[in-house]
Order: sequence, then C-alpha cells, then structure tokens
Amino acid sequence: MNALVPLPVLLPLCVTGLKLAIGPRLQRFQRFISLAVLGAVLVLSVLLMIAADRHGPLSVHLGDFAPPIGITLVADRLAGLMLTVSSAVTLLVHVYSLGQGMADRDDQTPVGVFHPAYLILVAGVSCTFLAGDLVNLYVGFEIMLVASFVLLTIGGTATRIRAGSTYVIISLFSSVLFLVAIAMTYAFAGTVNFAQLAGRLQEASDGARTLLEAMLLTVFAIKAAVFPLAAWLPDSYPTAPAPVTAVFAGLLTKVGVYSMLRTQTLLFPGHRLGDLLMLAALASMVVGILGAVAQTDLKRVLSFTLISHIGYMVFGIALAGRGSISGAIVYVAHHITVQTTLFLVAGLVERRDGTTELTRLGGLAKSAPLVAVLFFVPAMNLAGIPPLSGFIGKVGLMRAGIDNGGGWAWALVAGSAATSLLTLYVMAKVWNLAFWRDAPPGAEGEGVVLESAGDEPGDDGDDEEDEEAPVAGSGRPVPAGAVVSAGLLGQSITTTKRLPWPMLLATGAAVALGLLYTVLGGPLTTFTEAAAAELLARTPYIEAVLGR
Repeated sequence: MNALVPLPVLLPLCVTGLKLAIGPRLQRFQRFISLAVLGAVLVLSVLLMIAADRHGPLSVHLGDFAPPIGITLVADRLAGLMLTVSSAVTLLVHVYSLGQGMADRDDQTPVGVFHPAYLILVAGVSCTFLAGDLVNLYVGFEIMLVASFVLLTIGGTATRIRAGSTYVIISLFSSVLFLVAIAMTYAFAGTVNFAQLAGRLQEASDGARTLLEAMLLTVFAIKAAVFPLAAWLPDSYPTAPAPVTAVFAGLLTKVGVYSMLRTQTLLFPGHRLGDLLMLAALASMVVGILGAVAQTDLKRVLSFTLISHIGYMVFGIALAGRGSISGAIVYVAHHITVQTTLFLVAGLVERRDGTTELTRLGGLAKSAPLVAVLFFVPAMNLAGIPPLSGFIGKVGLMRAGIDNGGGWAWALVAGSAATSLLTLYVMAKVWNLAFWRDAPPGAEGEGVVLESAGDEPGDDGDDEEDEEAPVAGSGRPVPAGAVVSAGLLGQSITTTKRLPWPMLLATGAAVALGLLYTVLGGPLTTFTEAAAAELLARTPYIEAVLGR
C-alpha cells in the first residue's frame, strides 16, 4: 500500500506531459484522459485514507534514500482526508470546465493550455498534502502556484492581468520568505524532515523556536488569506473564469491552513504564539464578514466570506486541543466543498444573466428554480444552519472554546456566533436580491452576446474605448455586443436560459457532496477525532517515517 502514496502526484504530471505532446489534437481523447486521471486520483485518495485509518500513517522514501537525504511522502489520516476531498472537488470542477469550454465553442486553447495547467495544479496540491519535509512542501506550493499563475491570467484580458500581477507579487514574496524560513530551520536543526524536526526543534532555544514558528506562520497565513494578510484575495479571485475561481477559493487557501495545522501540531506543540493566532482568527472572522456585508457583487461577497471563514479554521488550530483540531478538520473539509459550490453557482448566474452584480439581478427563483436550489443549499450550509455540516463544524469549534475557558477562547466563541449570524444575513441578502425579488428594469435576457476585450466586431483598437467597456460582473450594464470578459479565455459567449448540462451536473454533484458530510456526520467526526489524536500524539507519524 505504501507504493500508492506517490501516485496522486505522479499521475497528473505524467498525463500532463502526454497532453502537451499531443497538443490540441484528439480533443475527445484528451478530455477522456483528463477525467480518467482525476477519477484515478480520487480512487487512490480514498484507498490511502482508508489504509491510513486502519493501519496508521503510510510513508515512502523515493529512491530508497532515508531522511534527511531522500524525498519523503507521508499519508496519514489528515492527508488522506484532504486528498479525498480535494480530489473529489477538482474532478467536479473539471467536469464543469468541460461544459463551459464546450458551450463557449473553444476547441483549442482549453485542451492545449487550461487542461495541462489544471492537472499540474492538482499535482501541486497533492504534493503539498503528502510532503514529509519543508523542502517538498515548498516544491508543492511552487508547482501549484506556477499553474495558478497561468489559470488566473488565462485569456490575457486586462482585468485578469492586473489581478494576476497582484497575485504573483504576493506569492513570490511569500515564497522568498518560505525559502528563508527553510534555510534558517536547516541551520538550527540540520534537517528539514518533519519527523526529525519534531525531535530536534524541542532541543532548540525558545527564541529560535519562536522565530521559526513566526516565520512559517507568516508564510502560511499569506497563502491561507488570514487577516491582515488577506487584502490580495478579493481583487484576485473574482476576475478569473468561474471554474478557476471555484477551485482557487475551495483549495488554495486550504493548503495554507493544512500547512499551519501540520507544522503547529508536529513541529511546535504547545506553541508560544497561540494568543496571536486567536487574535488573527477573530480579526479574520469579523473583518471578512463585515467586508462581505458591504459588497454588491456575488463573487466579491463570496471572496470576503472566504476570508471570514478561514478564521474558524485558525480558531481550531490556535486552541490546539483534540476537540478544536477535530472541529477545524471537519470545517476545512466542509468549507472546501461548500465554497467551491457557491462559486460554481456564481458562474451559472453569470452564464445566464451576464453579470454577478446583485443590483442587476432578480427573479432567479422563478425563472431558474434549479439554480436557486443549487445556491440555497450550500448558502445555508455555509451559514451553519442545523443539521448541515457547517453547523457540525462550528458547534465542535465553539464547544472546544468553551471547554478551554480562556478569555481569548470566549472571545472567539462570541465572534464565531456573530460571524455565523452575519453570514446568514449576507446569504439572505444575496437570496433576496438575486433570487427572490422581481428582476429589475433593464435586466438582460437570453441572447446577450458577451465578447472579450479587443474582439468586438469593428473594433478600431482605440484604447479609451476599451477602458470604458463593461466587464461581466462589474455592475455596469452589459448590452448586446458589449466588450466584456466572461468565458474561460475571456472570449465571446452568449448568455442563455438553458445552461450547459455538464455545468449543472457538476454543481449539483458538489451540492450533494456537501450534503453527504451531513449524512455521514457521525463517522466524519469520529474520523477527525482520531486524526486530531494522531496529530497531537506525533509518535505514529514519527515512527512511520523513521521506523522506530
């Protein structure tokens, strides 16, 4: 079973090489092998999760080189669960993107650029979850980020390039800081292997350990969009195509949360920065949800709720107890699925009406009841309405805070309750504006042509006209033939009341996956409690890697 551990990383990379060699030819075959490899990764992830639960952590040293020389990959309960959830979500988003690409009649570039970049992203996420040392954790981040640079700016529209530039700068800064932290860790401990660091860092001075902990937390907080290091996110994610935004919102920030969870429990038990983490968690929850209240664009509303709900996960990590870590793991799995689903629904709304600006939407509950249901269920799940999985995760975290009994813990419990209520208010606001009320005057109907910048028929290349052209989701009117960016590549699309069935199927499956967490709430919490106990014990992980 240990031999299966590298496959979630290797399979997408190998298929990416094959797809690049084929080029834009054999498009049906390429779509098939993309779905096949993502399905295979999902099956492998489930097998690894089950094996880790039954037999303990699985580890493999590539090339049979022992630490600290070799590359170590480890699959424990936490990594197995994260792999399974992320694999399921990436498969559904890929089906969604196939539907969008076929609806846009783009037969070349998605196969030639989007699909390989997407598979590389999947490989990077898997590498991050399985990494057994800081260097390969860094490599996983970089694989993931290189692919994300391509996906975020795909199509080359001005809006996407501007947003992508901010994302690139922030990501490069965090990568440099990560490299400095890795170098300092090696200087202190003589290794970067997690299992070896777990022992050697305990022998370091308090000042050295605190410095390393602070640097790694800063790196992971940037990647997880923890306040006050989250200002880049609301301007970067909403400009990307719907499937890209969905997978970014669902997965990329959670990779940062996973890294915080892994290092805080394994390398820095009894960490000295717990109060600082609690403050960051509280600030993320409150500032993020207040930002969401102030927004009028659906994608920006969801971006700010993303920042807010990262605070719940940091809350669990900061308390560092079995119950809190179990609640944080439940909430990570829940939030990956629900946040992805909501962004997929935002893509459906944009496909149908040409905008995600709430002031220009209305009547969708009557005119598009299926889309309304697909929004309502995950929206209530995000708000934590019982008995949905969001409620299960929040109750677990709040109960852990009450059991802790500290002043910061009580403040976080109160902040969690207030954030949950405000999330319900924000979701109700979106429902009332976009779905429940009548459509406002001037709302566009079926057949609105959405074109990319520079592609308008008769465009004379005048820069001033391009700057004044409306963008899908910008809130300005989107008349027929307007210059906007909405497709996978920013190319022209046609809004329609009849949405592509693969997009609806993928979104419906994502909603069902979120509900499955509710149905399996008991087994899920039992699994996460075992995962939390394993993380806090540290010994099973160390013995699996070092063999003692």
